[in-house]
Amino acid sequence: MRSMIAFALLTAGVAYAEPPAAKISDLAWMTGNWAGQLGPNRLEERWNPPMDGSIQSLVRMTGSGATSMVELIVIDEVDGSLELRIQQWDPGMKPRTPEPLVMELVEIGERMVSFRAPNGGFLDALKYSSPNESSFVVTVQPQGSPQTMDLPLKATTP
Repeated sequence: MRSMIAFALLTAGVAYAEPPAAKISDLAWMTGNWAGQLGPNRLEERWNPPMDGSIQSLVRMTGSGATSMVELIVIDEVDGSLELRIQQWDPGMKPRTPEPLVMELVEIGERMVSFRAPNGGFLDALKYSSPNESSFVVTVQPQGSPQTMDLPLKATTP
């Protein structure tokens, strides 16, 4: 019984841990146009410069002569940290989910930022990193999967 109570307290502490402090200006390195091949598809992300407490990206997946998905990502400064919202649409602007997925900041470092979805959604975790000026890596962890997948992108011109 004691171990169950200890586990419950430990789990509660993790679930309600304060997200790290961060400012939207910490994400200036994300700015730019990034693209890469994912099998037969092409993934493009266009990140606007951070401004007035937010940064946004328009994402497009294309292949076989058509656009298969459009996504909007918004990261805002919230209570001294960062919060990410992501919404996806199928062709014809049909939303894939009724509401955007909301994720909280887990970790931030030099040219790296990581988020998790505390309330569930189509992703459990999402990480962005840029090992150098011309490379950008999106790491996704699908809902309920222990595995992550890296999506390597390169700097492109619009």
